[in-house]
Amino acid sequence: MTIPRILIAGASIAGPATAFWLARAGFEVTIVEQSPVLRRGGNGVDIRSEALTVIDRMGLSEDVRDRAMVNHGMRFLDRSGRQRVRFPTTEVENMVGSEDIEITRGDLAHLLYAATESDVEYIFGDTVTELTHDDAGVDVTFARTPGRRFDAVIGADGIHSKVRRAAFGPEHDFRVFKQHYYAVASIDSTMGEAFWTTFYNEPGRSVALYRDSAGHGLVTFTFHSRTPLSYDYRDITAQRRLLRDAFADSGWHIPALLDAAEAAGDFYFDALDQVSMPSWSTGRVALVGDAAYCASPASGAGALLALTGAYRLAGELSRSDSPHAAFLRYETAQRPLVAAKHAHLFTYITVPRTRLGIVARNIMLSSPLPRMLGRRSSHSTNNLPDYYSRPIR
Repeated sequence: MTIPRILIAGASIAGPATAFWLARAGFEVTIVEQSPVLRRGGNGVDIRSEALTVIDRMGLSEDVRDRAMVNHGMRFLDRSGRQRVRFPTTEVENMVGSEDIEITRGDLAHLLYAATESDVEYIFGDTVTELTHDDAGVDVTFARTPGRRFDAVIGADGIHSKVRRAAFGPEHDFRVFKQHYYAVASIDSTMGEAFWTTFYNEPGRSVALYRDSAGHGLVTFTFHSRTPLSYDYRDITAQRRLLRDAFADSGWHIPALLDAAEAAGDFYFDALDQVSMPSWSTGRVALVGDAAYCASPASGAGALLALTGAYRLAGELSRSDSPHAAFLRYETAQRPLVAAKHAHLFTYITVPRTRLGIVARNIMLSSPLPRMLGRRSSHSTNNLPDYYSRPIR
């Protein structure tokens, strides 16, 4: 019996997670990653609900907890820098109905890489440029590596997915503008309170600062924009200029934080957009994670959707000799969770558009309402089949 060969584009979260399960099922897996090395740091991602089950089944729970960010909660300041609301992480867990483990995107990617490097071929510093698929397989052209043929190709290469572009069409056909932009950078700062995320708001603008006891941390800028901005997502200089324009004449310590972000080596800027597609597969090509159904960083569901989608996609492929049938079952199972996360963004909490909205947010978070909502919330993992409880392939 010929071992199926699968190519995955993207080595962040969804790609290595899919590779983990495919390798366990006996597939021959190759991951191609555009970056020459795995990136460190990055924004914090939340592992909660069904994602906790996936991490546990991967045997990574202890490693994830060891590298988790210590974040006691959120603090919201007024215009003079005084604290108005203190919202502990325990209350966030009440609202989502689950334990919530926060870890940097880079740390999670490194854990997933370590769990797969001995079973998966990694190609760094390269990217997919062309796909030609027929009923039996996919011929892949790379920017640098000689072309190869695979039984299936999986795009896990994020919101700007090149696999999606090659197989489904231009990015603008699938991105949904949500009227917000954000920037993230690693900085050193003594502002804020250690192990808390400190928010400062102005109408339609927000700065969130997290730091540890040594002053190492992250700053996140978010701002509202009624219309899409025109810029090249690879042009960092233009992005920094857009960010400064958006926060011109801001108060508090924002000018100093902008300076720190501009000097950071890992500055990242993008829209808080969603990806919406009528289908996540075509022929022998499928998408997973942000490439298929990014719910926006404002949803807090990126890691949840990436890990559960990877688990379901690999699991269905392990149960079937037909990629087409497996892709259909994966999509049918994953779509309800994606729809739920697409419907709930939290920009009304993190970046209210008016002074009245800021006051209303503070009142809401100071009231018993979040606790009451939390008691009604629950997340079941019963819809995650245990694909590996019986022999596979």
